[in-house]
Amino acid sequence: MRVTFLGTAAARPTVGRNVSALSVQREGDLVLFDCGEGTQRQMMRYGTGFALSAIFITHIHADHFLGLTGLLRTMGLQGRTEALPVYGPKRSGRILEQAVHLGLERVSFPVTVTELEPGERVERGDWAIEAFAVQHGVRAIGYALQEDDRLGRFDVERARALGVPEGPAFGRLHRGEAVEAIDGRMVHPHEVVGPSRPGRKVVYTGDTRPAPSVVEAARGADLLVHDATFLREDAERAHETHHSTAEGAARVALEAGVRRLALTHLSARYAELPHLAESEAREVFPGAVAAWDGFTIEVPFPDGEAE
Repeated sequence: MRVTFLGTAAARPTVGRNVSALSVQREGDLVLFDCGEGTQRQMMRYGTGFALSAIFITHIHADHFLGLTGLLRTMGLQGRTEALPVYGPKRSGRILEQAVHLGLERVSFPVTVTELEPGERVERGDWAIEAFAVQHGVRAIGYALQEDDRLGRFDVERARALGVPEGPAFGRLHRGEAVEAIDGRMVHPHEVVGPSRPGRKVVYTGDTRPAPSVVEAARGADLLVHDATFLREDAERAHETHHSTAEGAARVALEAGVRRLALTHLSARYAELPHLAESEAREVFPGAVAAWDGFTIEVPFPDGEAE
């Protein structure tokens, strides 16, 4: 699973940072969280490709969705024909539809817009994306990408010792079916398969104050990508505008017990000094990183195994 930061600036772009967008590549799926102006160019620049399976918008502030119109037109010019679902919070549908259809050119492939309430899930086979409540002063949601639990480890040597014939029987046993051994006895999955192993979890807050709902959504996440618009010296401004400080983001990460924290949505006043946000967050959550445009994170499985 690869997370690529396409835009890490708050409200307006800077010379070195574009506005909000985050891509997540999981095996054959590519999903986009937020789509600020210029996101399509960032996707070209950082090599994510345009084969999107879905787009998830956190809220209808311009720096989080204005890139939709151009991105969809580019995908059409590239010959896309597959339908593309776009998701957003309640009461975002009308504006998102306008962004989809803005201009004289028609989008050459189907685009569906769906509104989500906190707690609603978009199922995608063996993983899902769930919306959760945030605190931003407008209708806004964050998203938690959660993989299903994986099968437990299969003990090949134990299976051989029990007389299970190699081949398809190994696969059926691993998937939970009892199989017949060479001597005629039945071998059951619990004899050779360990306990299920957790999948990966990535949480993206969009814009928010530190909030109990975010802590709960991020519980045990492998990666939390959190609003860190301001430093503690501007904590009052952060509260007024329903944003977080770097320290506030770190406290959410600590309380939620996440493995890794990435700070994003940095105010232009600190955009070229990301070490300040990083240092502030690390006082609370060691290892926090202030993301930059083009920064990628490979998210390993919690047990460190490759699949």
